[in-house]
Amino acid sequence: MSTTPTAPLEHRDDAEPTTVRTSLDAGVATVRIDRPEAFNALDTATKQALLAALTQVSNDPQVRVVVLTGTGRSFCAGEDLRSHAKALLSGAQTLADTIDAHYNPIATVLATMDKPVIAAINGIAAGAGVAFALAADFRIMVAEGGMNLAFAGIALSCDSGASFWLPRIVGMAKAKEILLLPRTLPAPECAALGLVTTVVPATEFDAAVAQLAGTLAAGPTLAYGAMRRALAYSATHTLEESLANERALMDRTGRTADHLAAVNAFVAKQPMVFTGS
Repeated sequence: MSTTPTAPLEHRDDAEPTTVRTSLDAGVATVRIDRPEAFNALDTATKQALLAALTQVSNDPQVRVVVLTGTGRSFCAGEDLRSHAKALLSGAQTLADTIDAHYNPIATVLATMDKPVIAAINGIAAGAGVAFALAADFRIMVAEGGMNLAFAGIALSCDSGASFWLPRIVGMAKAKEILLLPRTLPAPECAALGLVTTVVPATEFDAAVAQLAGTLAAGPTLAYGAMRRALAYSATHTLEESLANERALMDRTGRTADHLAAVNAFVAKQPMVFTGS
């Protein structure tokens, strides 16, 4: 992930404080949770900003791939418990309220947007932060990073798709262990369990994210999106239903400019160039 300054997706008053920053460089949109003093925990303003940013990049035709990351030593610590305590004691908001308004929509847009998503896990991910990372297609973790499904530690169930993704990656028995007996899983264990795609040293982290993002940004974006949808659909449908869904998605991608260009390039023995259309 390049440290070179990138262009903002939208004009913003620099005096306006924000806890989520979005930039676009060569088709790669980086959405960064920027509350390092709070380990990128999610208060209401940050949840609202994160949902807005992810929705924006999901709908932006200039964006070919999305990178979700954090600032500092944490990827995302999940719910901001100080903010939550105030809301709980005042009765201003229940957990169901913020799940409906924030967590479920964030998890949904991460998992279903029509372009690939990379979670660049720059440190510890906890709670909903882990679930958001699991919703991505690729997870690159810094060697000092880790994951903690910390819900049971504060007497809560799990949210943001944790119950959906976790058993599909590690199996039901291991998912129960991770959820019911929460601890921080270090990066090597995350890799061994398949929770992350790769683990890299801090000195190589930005470059590894940038390389993968660049590869995906140069690929057939709409085909990637269709594959995401096909896999998600097949997880909860029969073979017959999945075959019908695959047919519809193949028909859709078969009509794209990228497919026509790729076939012509193959016949002409020329390099394939994808535009994401």
